[in-house]
Amino acid sequence: MKRISKLFQPSLIIPKNAVVKNQDITSKSQRLMLENGLIRQAGNGTFHLLPLLQRSLQKAVNLIDHHMEMVGAQKLTLPLLTSAELWKKSGRIGEDSTRGGTATELLQTTDRHGKVQILGPTHEESVTSLLAAIAPVSYRQFPLRLYQISTKFRDEMKPRFGLMRAKEFLMKDLYTFDVDIGKCRETYEEVNEAYNRLFSALEVPFIKVSGDCGTMGGSLSHEYHFLSDVGEDALVRCSRCGIHSNEELFQTLSKQCKICTGIETYDRQTGIEIAHAFVLEDRYTKVLAATCLQPNGKPTSLQMGCFGIGVTRLIAASIEVLSSNKEIRWPSALAPYRVCIVSPKAGSKEEPLSLPWVERLYHDLQTVKGCEGEVIVDDRSQLTIGKRVLDARKIGYPVIVVVGSKSVHGDAFELHNLFAGTEQNLSYNDTLSTIATILSKQNSMQHKTQSYEKTALVNEN
Repeated sequence: MKRISKLFQPSLIIPKNAVVKNQDITSKSQRLMLENGLIRQAGNGTFHLLPLLQRSLQKAVNLIDHHMEMVGAQKLTLPLLTSAELWKKSGRIGEDSTRGGTATELLQTTDRHGKVQILGPTHEESVTSLLAAIAPVSYRQFPLRLYQISTKFRDEMKPRFGLMRAKEFLMKDLYTFDVDIGKCRETYEEVNEAYNRLFSALEVPFIKVSGDCGTMGGSLSHEYHFLSDVGEDALVRCSRCGIHSNEELFQTLSKQCKICTGIETYDRQTGIEIAHAFVLEDRYTKVLAATCLQPNGKPTSLQMGCFGIGVTRLIAASIEVLSSNKEIRWPSALAPYRVCIVSPKAGSKEEPLSLPWVERLYHDLQTVKGCEGEVIVDDRSQLTIGKRVLDARKIGYPVIVVVGSKSVHGDAFELHNLFAGTEQNLSYNDTLSTIATILSKQNSMQHKTQSYEKTALVNEN
């Protein structure tokens, strides 16, 4: 039986306007995760991810794995360290200094032989060099879609918003290789459709906007955002022509549009970027000599795409959008446990008679679809039931069941459904069937394949 009394969950009480280890508490999600023992500050821009959050993180990884497998992507692990020489070849750092130009946020190390290595914030050079090492590869091997979920590093000048802008973070990066630009664009559309399905399964309102290719290069880019007041990205939409992009790109796009020239029809929003997609074409493959052997026997540069999802940022952004100031709310797919059972208080007259119902309920719930391994018991019986229900609500367990004085004969179990915001007193059998219904509804939402038209505003500009 999984018990909260055995859970490593060091909570942190944060006074208003407090500073934790020289870092301001700048977002709701950061405060909630610190206060409820999900994360702990390790340094400026670095965090310990504690067991409850680690469960959510693994669920996010599993969800991403599922959607990547659906588009034929294969998982690998690339080195965290990449030779600075590769970054020089790609032109993303200068010949004389790895700290100049576009590389101001790169973390680097120098080994005992004087070789400079980049702690990767992204791995275009690394994966392209892998393809180049075995080039030319027969056209029959393509399309090739390789992804990893690994730690990335960024030398943030001012880390903020907890996991949403940290120096060290977990990211999924998919790199695709095709034999020509037409196939590359087909892959781009296919992966973007998978992103729509993935983010729809989370049931957090998201938008897809045109993005600036920036230092990454390439010819096409889209960003995915959760809308939030703490979002750092300004998003602009023209209600007349439908152009929807980040602010950096909007001025360029609107100049190209004859419909909205000179007409103020702009809606502005702020978003938290959770994912980014690029058509890179031969931006990296040409300079690093990653080629394929065409049917005519001639080698040609591969056409490349890249698709990132900030995994730790995704979780923090979900909490930021869905939660109140006092209580965490999770996407159903990412809740650390789906059901929390609150046991009787120690020393109460109903404790000896009610405890067997706790054990029975725990084990019977393991047979409910979507509930196996997803139940935890708050057995901190020295605390009142009310205090433990309050804690369970703050953590955001989607379903809370109280085994109290009315449960002695299996007559009434208090069930809190945080999804619907309801409380019910139910018999034992009705409690089991109601939980099964709640989780069934959530499971069906997670497996929907279409994106939500009302929340995912897709713009293909």
